[in-house]
Amino acid sequence: MKHSLHQVWTLVKKDILLEWRQQYAFYGILLYVVSTVFVIHLMMDKPEEKTWNALFWVIQLFVSVNAIAKSFMQESRGRMMYFYNLVHPVHFIVAKLVYNLVLMCLMSIIVLVAFFIFLSNPLTHFGYFFGMVLLGGASLSLLFTMLAAIAAQANHNAALMAIMGFPIIMPVLMLLNNISRPAFVPVIQQGVPRMFLMLAGMDVLTIALSLVLFPFLWKD
Repeated sequence: MKHSLHQVWTLVKKDILLEWRQQYAFYGILLYVVSTVFVIHLMMDKPEEKTWNALFWVIQLFVSVNAIAKSFMQESRGRMMYFYNLVHPVHFIVAKLVYNLVLMCLMSIIVLVAFFIFLSNPLTHFGYFFGMVLLGGASLSLLFTMLAAIAAQANHNAALMAIMGFPIIMPVLMLLNNISRPAFVPVIQQGVPRMFLMLAGMDVLTIALSLVLFPFLWKD
């Protein structure tokens, strides 16, 4: 157990060091977020609450695609062969899941701050929505990490990840949009706990599929 945790932490630290050395990628995503939100501000000024919420999760979707796609795309075939002989595939995918989860939560907070700066703050329950931002960022990161792992076996084709993810991500985005709506009204709506359970179930299923499928992808 201790050895497994050490391998996972070493791989996570490796990704952090790579991100630090390639800061242009992070700043590129940051520029994309700020410029997109600023353009929305120029076009709509202060959108109504439902539009604000929908725009937030759509931008979250594109940020997650750009931020997480490079997690596997930056791994060359030679480096993957090196890791194949060095670490267990489950440890490798767990490290990717953990790193991308942290990265996406950070990017989600940045998107939220950009929305507050340019599109005002229409929230009634800030704490509830902030928790949803972290939970939604985690859900998107888990899903796109699994898709990025599959796409990496197809000559690192990022377009394949987007194509595979479209029909899968729609239910997640709809759930996130519906669960986050109570943050804009004084009274919490009925049915929210059930939607939370559905989202948690999808996250658990995504993690389980990643742990089961990745060892087979790893062998290819």
